[in-house]
Amino acid sequence: MPKIDVSKVAEILKKNDISPAVLRRVIEEMNLAVQPDPTDEEKPPVVKKQFIILLSDPDGRLPKHDFVGWVLQIPEDDSPATTQDRIFRGSYDFNSSKKGRLLPVKTVGEAIENVPAKFFKEADVWVKTKTPVLVLKTDNEIPKE
Repeated sequence: MPKIDVSKVAEILKKNDISPAVLRRVIEEMNLAVQPDPTDEEKPPVVKKQFIILLSDPDGRLPKHDFVGWVLQIPEDDSPATTQDRIFRGSYDFNSSKKGRLLPVKTVGEAIENVPAKFFKEADVWVKTKTPVLVLKTDNEIPKE
C-alpha cells in the first residue's frame, strides 16, 4: 500500500473545498495516526550470539577432503564446546513430542534439518542453515602478485 505524506493529503483536501473545521479535525486525526504507539512494555534484552560452524566429519577425513557443515549460533558468552549438547537437548525434547514420537531424529543432520526452531531455541542454539553447506579450506595467506 503506498504511503502519502500528511501535508499532501491536506493540500488535496483544500483543493476540494473541504470546510476548515473538518479539514483541521482530519489533519489532527491523521497526525495522531502516524505517530508511533508508545509501548509501556519493556522488551527483554536481546541475547548476543556468536556464529559456529559445526562440521560433518564422520570418517575423520577433515584435513584431506572436502567436508560439509551447518552454520549455528549460540549465546556470545557460552563456550562453543557446548554446541553439540545443545543440539542433543533440542533433539531429545523433539523426540519426546507427538511429532517426534512419530518421526524421531537419529542423527545430528536429521535433527538440524527436521527439528523445529522452538526446540533449539529452548536449548539456546539457533540454526542458520538447515541444509549442510560446503566448507572450504584455506592456508590463510594472500599470494603476492
